[in-house]
Amino acid sequence: MKFLDQSLPVPTTPTSHFESSLPMRHRLDAAFASVVWMAVLIALVVLMSLLVDVAVDGLPRLSWDFLTSFPSRNPERAGILSALVGSVWLLGIVACIGLPVGIGAGIFLEEFARRSFLVNLIEINISNLAGIPSIIYGLLGLELFVRVLEPITGGRSVLAGGLTLSLLIMPIVIVATREALRAVPSSIREGGYALGGGRWQIVRRLVLPQAFSGILTGSILAMSRAIGETASLITIGALTFIAFLPALSPEGLRTPFTSLPIQTFNWVSRPQAGFHTNAAATIIVLMIVLLSMNATAIYLRDKFRQSKSFG
Repeated sequence: MKFLDQSLPVPTTPTSHFESSLPMRHRLDAAFASVVWMAVLIALVVLMSLLVDVAVDGLPRLSWDFLTSFPSRNPERAGILSALVGSVWLLGIVACIGLPVGIGAGIFLEEFARRSFLVNLIEINISNLAGIPSIIYGLLGLELFVRVLEPITGGRSVLAGGLTLSLLIMPIVIVATREALRAVPSSIREGGYALGGGRWQIVRRLVLPQAFSGILTGSILAMSRAIGETASLITIGALTFIAFLPALSPEGLRTPFTSLPIQTFNWVSRPQAGFHTNAAATIIVLMIVLLSMNATAIYLRDKFRQSKSFG
């Protein structure tokens, strides 16, 4: 009896092909990493050159008189007091209106809103609004807050500017809030429901403390964009020369205003070299304010995390 050889040929695996392509893959990875590092290096060199140029021009001009003086036609006597106070007013309005509304809308859409066509439409529009140029918000603020609501805002006032900036940062705050809430594990919510907690009780006591650091970071980044905004404020009619301060009262919200970016834009457009030096000094002050805000956010975030870990 003749037996047939039933041994099958060993199938070829893709391992050999994969191993043969490994050197090419490594070379491509190394080339891509080199291109990325080169792009980062070029960006850092450009940024450092700009910072050094601003520091060389502006640091000699910084002084207490520069911070506490009003603008002037004489560049040696001009200061940024009205612009600095105007920026503080704008940030205060944005913090009191834009942040609560944006955070509240993000919490509602992520934790309470049921999936429907209307909710999906709102989410798509919020994502699109986050990428709209700021001048569009300026045109909206000009029509809505300056013209339609003039009896309330007083026209081209600090309140109109703050409301416009609130609209500008609101999509950013909503998106950041929702992303922070999504990062919280679903097991925390399920455990709260298992213990008999209500939805709002679970969100307030379990979810929000876990998402607080992400919400805070997104809010500070949104505030940083608001304090450096120029195009939308120019559109609604922010002044470039103000020699007075808004009153510390509700009536002060209806007064004209300026801000640090507007003052910088005005001085850069002047032909005198002294005003260019003032603009560089104003940029340094603006960067110090931004870095202070970011440092405060990092400190509060780390402190909150430590308190939660030990609590």
